[in-house]
Amino acid sequence: MSRRNVITLITLTLALSMLSCSITNLISPQETPVPTPVPTQLFPQPVHPGEANPDEPIIISGTIPYTSPFFINSIAEPFVLLEDESGFVTRNREFAFPLESQSIGPVDMIEDGLLGYSLALPTVPQGTLVDVDNNGTNDTGLMVFAIAYWSNTWGGPFLEKRDGTGWSNAYTSAITDPDREDEISGGTLLIWSPDSQQGFPSGFGDDDLLFTEDDPITNVPPGYSFVDLDQEPFYIYKERHAKFELVEGEVAVSDFSDLSYADAFDSLFNKASVEYPFTAEKSIDWDAVYSEFAPRAASAKNDDDFYRAIRDFTYAFPDGHVGLSFNPDVFFQEQGGSFGLVLKELTDNRVIVTRVLDETSGKAAGIQVGAEIINWNGLPVSQAISQVNPYFGPYSTEHHKRLDQVLFLTRYPPDTQIDVAFRNPGAAEDQTATMTAEIDYESLFEAMSILNLDELILPLQGEVLDQYALGYIQITTFSGDYNLMARLWEHYIQNLIDNDIPGLIIDLRVNGGGNGALANDFSGYFFDKEIELSHRSYYNRRTGQFEFQGLPSKIEPGPFQYDGEIAVLISPNCASACEGFANALIQHNRSIVVGNAPSAGMYGEVGRGQYELPADISLQFPTGRPETPDGTLLIEGVGVIPDIFVPITKDSALGQQDTVLQTAIEALLDKIY
Repeated sequence: MSRRNVITLITLTLALSMLSCSITNLISPQETPVPTPVPTQLFPQPVHPGEANPDEPIIISGTIPYTSPFFINSIAEPFVLLEDESGFVTRNREFAFPLESQSIGPVDMIEDGLLGYSLALPTVPQGTLVDVDNNGTNDTGLMVFAIAYWSNTWGGPFLEKRDGTGWSNAYTSAITDPDREDEISGGTLLIWSPDSQQGFPSGFGDDDLLFTEDDPITNVPPGYSFVDLDQEPFYIYKERHAKFELVEGEVAVSDFSDLSYADAFDSLFNKASVEYPFTAEKSIDWDAVYSEFAPRAASAKNDDDFYRAIRDFTYAFPDGHVGLSFNPDVFFQEQGGSFGLVLKELTDNRVIVTRVLDETSGKAAGIQVGAEIINWNGLPVSQAISQVNPYFGPYSTEHHKRLDQVLFLTRYPPDTQIDVAFRNPGAAEDQTATMTAEIDYESLFEAMSILNLDELILPLQGEVLDQYALGYIQITTFSGDYNLMARLWEHYIQNLIDNDIPGLIIDLRVNGGGNGALANDFSGYFFDKEIELSHRSYYNRRTGQFEFQGLPSKIEPGPFQYDGEIAVLISPNCASACEGFANALIQHNRSIVVGNAPSAGMYGEVGRGQYELPADISLQFPTGRPETPDGTLLIEGVGVIPDIFVPITKDSALGQQDTVLQTAIEALLDKIY
């Protein structure tokens, strides 16, 4: 494998490790422009019979700029929607967009970071009529819409409840404020009135909220009108072909890349230090962290120096969701050499060699597959492992960190010499050798299970284990083509039901996470009642406190349910949304969990915590804190814990038997029969 390909794969791997579970898209308030007069075209001009109003809106088009690294994952079936805002009018976050109201338009890629869209308006829209003038009389009302980006996951080409409810708070023509429960605070709305007798707010009123009793009201013309909420009073007008840029909002990346090293670090620190949700649990002393790393950032002589300062800064946080992009030059200088060995630590603390690459210093030293490593560079091997600082850190749990300490034990700057003591299989005595680190990436990739997947593998793969009459589904990600994944999932679950398969094994051992909402939807195919899982709190800039925002995360029953027995396979390589899915499946003792160790224990939401820094650095910090209904911190720092711990033996480490799978099979058969 070429160095270019290796670097590309490492970069992709790190990107996967930075995925969030449930991403909440929110939008910040924007500055109000200077007021301008209401234009004369607010009022309908007389026209001759049979003529159309030349200013009557018929089409809307524009662009959708995006910076979020997660946004592009959702564009399998994208569209813009004439979004019925009656959910916002009534402050009903569970408002399901009526199917008949869903006028949609196409979305196209213009260039990296920019989409284009167009939306033809129906002659008479089919939205919900809402009376918003608060005059004490029951009026016909009018329809209120925003222009919003959506991507369909479930069912046909239109949105159903599982795709989303309420009102959009990102990639929309309206602007919402996450610190005030997503209140619409600016931007542009589209309204449709059946006649000239309907009223609409001309301002936010003294409470600075829309559609409340203190709103000043003005009459609006029949048909469509645009409402610019950034004017005072609101600017209500008609325009035949309107153009709007949809606003990315709170999930937009905080871009400090044009600042100096020192200013960029300070800007990052000032934001992350107040928004980070696990300061107490992880005993973070922010003042001490600043004192250590701010001088390093300010004194950096070049991009590589600055990168090392930021990387070491992230190591101060025991949190697997804190991380930054890959610098291939720094990695090469510090970790580009190895010895062609792949190691595995067993449950009894022995360390064995599971692979020896040809034409490497490990091979030349006479080390064989199955050899036990006794000493490494003058230390007992277990002690040597404990001193390793893995390059791909930090980690939320010690068991996850330990895996990568074993992985990085063998990595050094090229040309480094180390001494090793080992005992080959069947040998009576230990042997010693001196090895020289050579440029070697292949052994790194052999040791990383997420990179051993076939590039063309589907994100879900299922089969029936004929010998046992059990179903088996492997899920390798919750990120990617969501619509494809939803269709595959329903296909597999329906076939399990149709063929009376009594038990199912769900393999999550190599799954870096992704879309937590999709994972929760998957779990709905195993439950016939709604179950609340968690609620996320975020830092509120108005109150200076962490407060719950949005709807709680729930299991909601799917259109059909599989009622057979379930076993879930996990490992520390099950992270983020993967862990949320595993946690959902253990509710009400619905499944048994089998593994060598708990999952990764990284469950903070990172959608709002994305940064761009100088030196072409992309970085993320969690911002969302998940708590169970009883107030317990969920998953973070602990992981999902197996019901059945399976020891790592020499045979399983060498791939001679998948003991985790076999244990799950036996456990399911015991429950079924």
